[in-house]
Amino acid sequence: MLLAYYIHDLSPFLIQIGGFGLRWYGLAYLAGFIVGILLYKHLAKRGYSDLRPDQVTDFITMSALFGVLLGGRLGYMLFYDGDRFFHDPLIFFRVWEGGMASHGGILGLTFYTIWYARRHRLSFRNLADNLVVVGPVGVFFGRCANFINGELYGRVTDVFWAVQFPKEILVYPPDHLERLLSKTVAVDPSLGSPEAVIAGVTASQPLRELLAVEIAPRYPSQLVEAGLEGLFLFALLWMLRTRVRLANGVLTGVFFIAYAVVRFLGECFREPDAPLTGMLTRGRFLSLFMILIGIFFLLWARWKPSYPHRFTKVSSS
Repeated sequence: MLLAYYIHDLSPFLIQIGGFGLRWYGLAYLAGFIVGILLYKHLAKRGYSDLRPDQVTDFITMSALFGVLLGGRLGYMLFYDGDRFFHDPLIFFRVWEGGMASHGGILGLTFYTIWYARRHRLSFRNLADNLVVVGPVGVFFGRCANFINGELYGRVTDVFWAVQFPKEILVYPPDHLERLLSKTVAVDPSLGSPEAVIAGVTASQPLRELLAVEIAPRYPSQLVEAGLEGLFLFALLWMLRTRVRLANGVLTGVFFIAYAVVRFLGECFREPDAPLTGMLTRGRFLSLFMILIGIFFLLWARWKPSYPHRFTKVSSS
């Protein structure tokens, strides 16, 4: 008897009218934005940040816009979809088609924080330390949205918690796809395209039964990454921020190194979505540079130590 796996049938829309509606992906960004503001204000009120609590909302808002959104989108275009981007640059603005890169978002945040710190004459390392503490919360919501969208799915497996993702048919070879569509049309004549099949999974039990034997069970790698890149990193960095006296820059260094490590682990479950770089997936290759950046921040903190207001006040008293 074959093990019955969950066939992914979640809608990317919370509310949909025609082809438009309120998407879970947008709500994930909004949730990360709101929670990030609340957590950063909490840290600012307790003296961990050079920012005043009333400055936090503006800083996080612009960080989300210029750092996460623009950086993440541009990073995806350059790192994962360069051919299409260079042939059709306007694809950058078609965000509803999906495509955000966490490495690009991190770099975007870094550059924006450097600019903000210089303009307001604040410690870049202090701003970055508190930003990396709250940032994984946004990553968590984003990865959950990836799962709801059925994108960035995992490698083929037979574990009992595997999921079958209908969107995998979008990358089927033409002959394989043609054979599958001939079967779906026999179930329902309207199911003659990959998009129709994916959209029809929720309502059609016969289609679900067909796909159950046609598509491969895979790791729900989005949820694995939500746990590693989101919850685990947040718990680690929050504990270090609130329980240990650390020089400015140490938490940023820990974040870059720890993110690279958990991304290496997460790639064990995730189906590569770009050609390999040597023997490494694109995510692992980019993470190597994050380790170097993390080491740089740790050395910088040791070479020129400075501390948040909370600790300098304690020292002076």
